[in-house]
Amino acid sequence: MNSPIVETVTDPAEAAAVAEVAATTFPLACPPHSKPEDIAAHIENLLSPQRFVDYIADPAKQVLVVRDGAGAVLGYALLVYGRPDNDDALAAVESADGGAEALRAGAVAEVSKMYVLPDHHASRNETRPAHALMRACIDAAHDHGAEYIWLGVNELNERAQKYYRKMGFAQIGTKTFDMNGVVEHDHVMGQRA
Repeated sequence: MNSPIVETVTDPAEAAAVAEVAATTFPLACPPHSKPEDIAAHIENLLSPQRFVDYIADPAKQVLVVRDGAGAVLGYALLVYGRPDNDDALAAVESADGGAEALRAGAVAEVSKMYVLPDHHASRNETRPAHALMRACIDAAHDHGAEYIWLGVNELNERAQKYYRKMGFAQIGTKTFDMNGVVEHDHVMGQRA
C-alpha cells in the first residue's frame, strides 16, 4: 500500500462515502450484547450521509478521512472542538493533568469518532491508516488551538483501548453513552494536544 493520505473533508458531496465507511465500521466496535436494531438506529440517527453533511458544515467540527493511493476512503474521524457536553466527560477532562487549564482557555477537542475499515487496521509497514489518521487528529486539534484532546471508548473494547494507549492517551475517567436508549459505559481517555 502507498502511504495513506489524510485530509479534512470540506465538500459535502463526500458525505455519502464517509457515511458508508461509518455504517461498515461502527458495528464492529459495539459491545457483543448490542442489538442489531439499536446499532441500525444509531447509524441512521448519527452516521447518515445527511449527518455527515451537517458535520462538514459545522465550524465546531472537523471531519478527516484517510485514503489509499487511489483515493478510496479507508477511515474517518470526527473532531469536536469545545467543552464536553457530557458531565462525566467534562469532570474527567477537568481533573486531568492540563485539562482544567485547557477548559478555561476553551482549548479542548474530542475525537468523537475514529474508525478504519477492518482490512486496513494493521499493515506490515509503517504506513498504517489508523496511525496516520490519529496522528492527523492530534495535529489538527493542536493546529486548531486545542491544548487537550480526549475521546470515549466502550469499556469492553480492549483492542481500541490498547491502541489509544499506544497513541499516547491515558484513562482519565468514565462516562455513559446512549445508543438508541441503551446505556453503555465508556472509558474517557485523554492527552495534552
